[in-house]
Amino acid sequence: MKESNNETSIGANINSNVNMMEQTQTATSPKKHSLFWFRKGLRLHDNPALKAAVDGASSYRCIYILDPWFAGASQVVINKWRFLLESLEDLDSSLRKLNSRLFVVRGQPADVLPRLFQEWGITHLAFEEDPEPYGKERDSAISALARELNIQVITRSSHTLYDPKVVIAANGNNPPLTYKRFQSILSKLDPPLQPCEALTSAMVAEVTTPVFDDHDDRFSVPSLDELGFDVDSLGPAQFRGGESEALARLYRHLERKAWVASFERPKMSPQSLYPSGTGLSPYLRFGCLSPRLFYWKLIELYKKVKKGAEPPLALHGQLLWREFFYTVATNNPNFDRMVGNSICVQIPWDHNPEALSKWAE
Repeated sequence: MKESNNETSIGANINSNVNMMEQTQTATSPKKHSLFWFRKGLRLHDNPALKAAVDGASSYRCIYILDPWFAGASQVVINKWRFLLESLEDLDSSLRKLNSRLFVVRGQPADVLPRLFQEWGITHLAFEEDPEPYGKERDSAISALARELNIQVITRSSHTLYDPKVVIAANGNNPPLTYKRFQSILSKLDPPLQPCEALTSAMVAEVTTPVFDDHDDRFSVPSLDELGFDVDSLGPAQFRGGESEALARLYRHLERKAWVASFERPKMSPQSLYPSGTGLSPYLRFGCLSPRLFYWKLIELYKKVKKGAEPPLALHGQLLWREFFYTVATNNPNFDRMVGNSICVQIPWDHNPEALSKWAE
């Protein structure tokens, strides 16, 4: 895949401006005290925003903000909450190995973050960019609040293979509305970035995470019971949450070399390229698994099995369908409904309970 000069400059200018801003502001700060905010991207591998938060820092803390009201009022099923809590526990376990901890904070971001900024003397706030409309609106408000408090904000795109802004810019600042058009744009862009290295002990050797004796009382991962869920009838988990399980499943999937060896584009539809049984979807959804790691591991295996042959674009199947829908929806807050959705046919549905009742009879 190639990229035109104009498209190259788009991505280069974005990265250059971000890096220059961070370097300039860091140079004027005697000490860097970072707060990394987990939302999606619940992993230590391929987490460029986390790496940027740690680089050159004196201290860092990793937080996850849990809104208790949302947990009680949400229609989200209990299994999804179990998966999230297991992912947070796994994240805390991984951070412990780096002499750090995960701080799970109760409340809403607009209330919680200013208090933590002051309490912990934070100079830098970092988080992974959220490509969804709701997340973008939330992050814009939090970023503005942080800057009012003279806190530098660091963001990186890593929930998707490509930064949706770059793909849209390459299509004349409009989202591609067909998968075929989307594939055409990708064919002109450089491949996705290689995943960055996972956070290691060496990277944080000079960086501390202040942890006090009351940490478990104030910042531990809650149980389903504590969040008000009835767990008496809850069956065993089919998918255990967390980065550790995600990576284990990925490498088990990659051991199925026969699947890659038998791949032939004309005989397979995009829907079939993400084989049943891999169970990776929830791990991509919560960011326990990097899509870029999956992408490049598939290419590596394909070239090994096919003896250096270049893989077709369709090899990544559902990864690209996932990418397509994120790109189309990123600037459309009503993407999931008809009303107010500019790309959806507006059908004049009739709301007639009496007619519906007669039809049901």
